[in-house]
Amino acid sequence: MDPLQQELLQLICATCNLNDVDLNQIGPDDPLIGPESPLGTDSLDALEIAVTVQKEYGVRMDAENTSRSVLQSVATLADYIRKNR
Repeated sequence: MDPLQQELLQLICATCNLNDVDLNQIGPDDPLIGPESPLGTDSLDALEIAVTVQKEYGVRMDAENTSRSVLQSVATLADYIRKNR
């Protein structure tokens, strides 16, 4: 993972109170939200992540479809932030 991806993963874990997650076991392309996610996050967590990303990076995810595609993985989220900063 690149530095931004690592930073985002730590931010997501802090935002969603995921204290027992081994960050070394999460890959940049692993699903962030849903039953396949190694983080165990759901749609409420997705909303919290979107709000936190907006506060921390000044990047807004407007539409539900945008947030779904952006929050597919740490890699897609990092790419979106880089393109929209």
